Amino acid sequence: MQAVILAGGKGRRLLPYTTVLPKPLMPIGDIPILEVIIRQLVKYGFDDIIISTGYLHELIVAYMSNRRDISPFIRFSHENRPLGTIGPLHLIKDLEKTFLVMNGDILTDLNYSEMLSYHQSKKSLITVSTFKREVNIDFGVLQSDDQDRVVNFQEKPRLYYEVSMGIYFLNRTILTYVPKEKAYGFDQLMYDLISHGESVFSYPFTGYWLDIGRPDDYQKAIEEFEDQKTRFCP
Repeated sequence: MQAVILAGGKGRRLLPYTTVLPKPLMPIGDIPILEVIIRQLVKYGFDDIIISTGYLHELIVAYMSNRRDISPFIRFSHENRPLGTIGPLHLIKDLEKTFLVMNGDILTDLNYSEMLSYHQSKKSLITVSTFKREVNIDFGVLQSDDQDRVVNFQEKPRLYYEVSMGIYFLNRTILTYVPKEKAYGFDQLMYDLISHGESVFSYPFTGYWLDIGRPDDYQKAIEEFEDQKTRFCP
């Protein structure tokens, strides 16, 4: 099976750490998050793992090339200028019919085999893993009618949204929507596929998921990884 790990971003939300270290090499415990992801993918049978690099790519290549137990499964695709989250796929000439794409800064215990089976059963063009995320509003929220009369009030409400986990199974035909040599993001792909009535499915997940690109979540990931290391790192 084939997987593409997106590792080219600058990680601005984790500044100043990411001025000297690419976000996928940020450590949780004693190993980088990128290595945790790769070990998980190898466990689930992925034998062709392409790391799409950009910012500080030489550090990622140097580190991963020295991980001899997993380096046979890894190769690299480098973008010379930012191409967004989906644009770099055009640089990979031998994409399989179905392949995984994921961000390189995710801590999760997602079962990739089950998600692939779901994707195939739906005959989906793209399947997006989703997670219910709580959003706290730190203000009193008013709802008014067209005359500005207040008709409802909520003090610091909690809202819940199904958010993208940054993990997708794709069919190679999505590339017909992706312009070559231009920045093109996941958001643009969603707009285009939905507007054309393409087969797009979500895969709701209720296990563990954190995007370590957020400082608060990064600290939480460090703490919880240490307590549950065998859960995440095969």
